[in-house]
Amino acid sequence: MERAPGRPAPVSRHWRFTGWLLAVVWLFFLNIPLATALHQAQLWRRAVGVTTLVAFGLVYVVVFQWARARRQAHRPVPVGRARALVALLLGLGLAGIPGTGGDWLTTLVFVATAAVFLLPGVEALVVVALAALTPPVVAQLVPGWEAESSVVFAVLLASFAMFGVSRLAQRNAELQAAQAEIRRLAVAEERARTARDLHDILGHSLTVVAVKAELAGRLLELDTARAATEIADVERLARQALADVRRTVGAYREISLAGELAGARTALAAAGIVAELPDDVPELPAERDELFGWAVREGVTNVVRHSGARRCVIRVRPDRVEIADDGRGPADPDGAGHGLIGLRERARRLDATVTVGRPADGPGFLLRVAA
Repeated sequence: MERAPGRPAPVSRHWRFTGWLLAVVWLFFLNIPLATALHQAQLWRRAVGVTTLVAFGLVYVVVFQWARARRQAHRPVPVGRARALVALLLGLGLAGIPGTGGDWLTTLVFVATAAVFLLPGVEALVVVALAALTPPVVAQLVPGWEAESSVVFAVLLASFAMFGVSRLAQRNAELQAAQAEIRRLAVAEERARTARDLHDILGHSLTVVAVKAELAGRLLELDTARAATEIADVERLARQALADVRRTVGAYREISLAGELAGARTALAAAGIVAELPDDVPELPAERDELFGWAVREGVTNVVRHSGARRCVIRVRPDRVEIADDGRGPADPDGAGHGLIGLRERARRLDATVTVGRPADGPGFLLRVAA
């Protein structure tokens, strides 16, 4: 089922597990303050220490997953909410001081990494710097607290690691968005190609069917044998159109210049238009042969359907094909019909050009495709 526009791509189970692992693994650093809290002599200090550390760990993991989910959904993390969450983590760390003593400084590792993941670059850098400076400063101000160089190192190391994780999450989200856009464009291109091919095939075939059916209707009372022949041609063309549609849907359809010239002769004769077609076709590369075949199909369809012409001339050269008539001229002076749009798209892929206008030797319409 196709995903609605703007809806984020589903996250794989492996990546979802990896996200939880990246969040939980850092909780290892809480073992030191937790051990301190569990060895407190007073029960209330143990309760305060353990409770605040458990709440701290849960909040940290939830915040990390919340921010990660927003990044995957290509939604920004609100700066105000991010500041409040960082402040909440800091507050929980401070609240555990009665139970953890000086080991509460370990929670600064998590405060710093949360800041890196949540806050804009400058603000995150300030928080990391303050978290790294706090242990030596507090050791100088509070008697009995020792300077914890390991905490400073852990703050810097964890912040650097979280910076890498955040960039990884951002790049992964961007990659998923790019892949979703590529899939959307591929679907749109395939739909456009199918619509273009169906238009070109059915437009030509149904035009000839309509002309032959009209001719058969006029001949029913005048020449029943010829009317029967025209009806048989209508049946054959209808079956051929059905086969073309099936091959188009299956992407196995082949168009050739020689085949389209033969079809053009039949269509023009049925419409009562004098046709001047080349007797032979030059050797052409396969892609150019197909392009010229599409040009003949589109040009003859327009001649039969719109022009009211009495004469149609098709010229084929190794580098170009021209379809000219002496009819009323182009109904669309800019040549912006659906068939011509599709023909231009095909020509563009081969660096060919499509020109429409009036012939140099008189009124009418000229379609030229030059490679």
